[in-house]
Amino acid sequence: MRGSLAGKIAWVTGGGSGIGLAGAVEMARAGATVILSGRSRSTLAGALAEVQRAGGEGKDNAAEALPLDVGDKDAVRDAARAIEKKHGRIDILVNSAGINVPRRSLKDVSLTDWDEVVRINYSGLFYCCHAVLPGMRARGDGLIINVSSWAGRYVSTLTGPAYNSSKRAVLALSETINCEECMHGIRATSILPGEVATPILEKRPVPPSAEQRARMAQSEDLGRAILFVAEMPARTCVNELIIAPTWNRFYLGGLEVPKT
Repeated sequence: MRGSLAGKIAWVTGGGSGIGLAGAVEMARAGATVILSGRSRSTLAGALAEVQRAGGEGKDNAAEALPLDVGDKDAVRDAARAIEKKHGRIDILVNSAGINVPRRSLKDVSLTDWDEVVRINYSGLFYCCHAVLPGMRARGDGLIINVSSWAGRYVSTLTGPAYNSSKRAVLALSETINCEECMHGIRATSILPGEVATPILEKRPVPPSAEQRARMAQSEDLGRAILFVAEMPARTCVNELIIAPTWNRFYLGGLEVPKT
């Protein structure tokens, strides 16, 4: 049986772990060929095996690994060109690469850390969008899924100014893509997760406990959300999708806020 995404070429940044990997697994199960990008070759190797298994036994072309630092604009351009040369197109781009730093409050964040968060979370995301748009424009079809954050809509002292600002900027970029590219059949979605139990939690000033993480949304929940957006018909755009755990500590006031 052909999957809902059979024949689609999906490029996932931040695909080595967390939300990016979960989305890649779901799209491979749905029949897409998935190209995973991330900075860690060892992490990508494990992710590649998982996504290939999800794509089905004997289907080694269910996934490929393409190491990449999304903050390197030339490397992003070359990666997009390589995918298009091999596969002919990029149908779906999932921008899931993202970072934060432990010392993140206005009082503590260094200019170096600020620059690095913005380089990955926003500039790198834009470089990837910029690289795929010409091909999508030429075909009159394409989907870009940008992983923003609850903090992109509801600013928190927990996440810090660099993360908050970069994730809010993602919303503006997605909306701009829809404004300028909808006539070319291109759709952009911002997904705004609340707390999700992913490796980025280790960068918090006070990492959550195992019990707390168990009550958060899980990576596979966001993977299903990515698949939901990817399976929508081309005539329909999901502009924004906000997802949070039912036990939402932003509502409950149970978050550890860095001391100032």
